Amino acid sequence: MTSSLVSALRGIAIGVPDLALAETFYTETWHLSVVARTDDAVYLRGTGAAHHILALHRSDRADVRSVDFNVPSLDALSMLAETIPANGGTVIDGPAPVTEPGGGTQLVAQDPQGRVLRFIFGDMRWTDTAERADAPIKITHVVMNREKVAVAQNFLEDALGFKLSDRTRIMAFLRCGTDHHSIALADATETSLNHIAFVMPDLDSVMRGGGRMNDAGYPIEWGVGRHGPGNNVFAYFLGPFDFVIEYTAEVQQVDDTYRTGGPDDWKWPPGRIDQWGVGKSPSPRLKEAQKTIRFRHG
Repeated sequence: MTSSLVSALRGIAIGVPDLALAETFYTETWHLSVVARTDDAVYLRGTGAAHHILALHRSDRADVRSVDFNVPSLDALSMLAETIPANGGTVIDGPAPVTEPGGGTQLVAQDPQGRVLRFIFGDMRWTDTAERADAPIKITHVVMNREKVAVAQNFLEDALGFKLSDRTRIMAFLRCGTDHHSIALADATETSLNHIAFVMPDLDSVMRGGGRMNDAGYPIEWGVGRHGPGNNVFAYFLGPFDFVIEYTAEVQQVDDTYRTGGPDDWKWPPGRIDQWGVGKSPSPRLKEAQKTIRFRHG
């Protein structure tokens, strides 16, 4: 089951003040692979089919340049060019050829709160997609802090065809494919990036990745645990420039028979914030970092 307009979250493009440092971290420590580079950008893939899932752009500050999605057809791009402005967004460019590595045809837009979203059809896909232990496969979700979650949720549903999987007291989880959520919206007083989640092959890979990160001087800032909505195992870290990044696995797969949950379905015993209740609680560093990375408007 997929949205008729958006078929998958492909990845994210971020700005980094030190491109060489970021490349070294995301390849040697986080275990992505470089597939292309320009003078001012580096493109990194996981083991999945997407040409790249993370684009690092040279920048004067840490920020989010765009969140990128795949669509099932050129017709979907044309439909999005109509539904986006009809629901409070803005089309910036396209449909037009993609000018960066990976190719394809894209529509570039802004949501009602100004974040840049890219919708891509016909980009290059890799065929060497065997999973590797301790290496991310893809980005499975991006979580955004929003001042007006209802506005953002309505846009995702009405303009892009996303479906609500669950709503907790503080978060809305929305899907465009079979992953329980590709975008989650967190109630907040600021509009910022909450975190980026990279899916690993299994629980063992999450644990080994956590050990490797700890050895490299990046301790677990929250976890290891198992979330409620999505049922996924998680471990959170702070990468370079305070991007909050997550290793996750066992993400729940859903279809149209999934019953949308509400806040009453996701309550924990006092003092617990995940199913297991054995991991480290979110650190003050993580909570502060989730407020700092802003979205660069188009």
